[in-house]
Amino acid sequence: MSIAPDDARRDTQHLYRTMREFVQSMDDTLPGKFEITKEGIVHDMMSPVKQHELTALRLRKRLEGVMPDKLVAHTGTPDVEDAPEGVMRHPDVMLISEADMEGDGSFDPRTLIAAIEIVSRSNPDNDWVGKMRDYPLLGIPVYAIFDPRTGTGAVLSDIHPTPAGPRYATRKDFVYGEDVTIAQWTISTDSLPRYP
Repeated sequence: MSIAPDDARRDTQHLYRTMREFVQSMDDTLPGKFEITKEGIVHDMMSPVKQHELTALRLRKRLEGVMPDKLVAHTGTPDVEDAPEGVMRHPDVMLISEADMEGDGSFDPRTLIAAIEIVSRSNPDNDWVGKMRDYPLLGIPVYAIFDPRTGTGAVLSDIHPTPAGPRYATRKDFVYGEDVTIAQWTISTDSLPRYP
């Protein structure tokens, strides 16, 4: 049996809507965070620990200290979502303009200036593998990863096409203590906490 492209697209969109409804129904029921990838639902069962949240807070404050007033380093909801691609993610910090936050529904990922993730102790591959694949697919131009397990990180940029789909062409690794540039703003990584 062959499936026509339109049928396959409808099936994919139906599957995505089903997963989206499930995630919405579970949001306040189970601990942790749910996201939707091309491979299915990702559930990070652990609630963020203090070091994770303190890293997000310090990054937000440092970035907002150097960015123009109309831009924010947002650490809340909603998610970023591209329903046609079948992907819904929730970055720990999103660099976005206040104007692009207006309205209802999820954020359009193409309005993000950058997405920042603090690697989870319980599911590091979600940040280092899954989001490294999904964020260029969503059109997010810069992806910064901070890893409290190792005191290291990376900033990825320059989306380009590959046979496996869009990927970041440029990767700049850093260690905690160095200055890091995310999009066009440079901040310190001094005093970012590490996991014990």
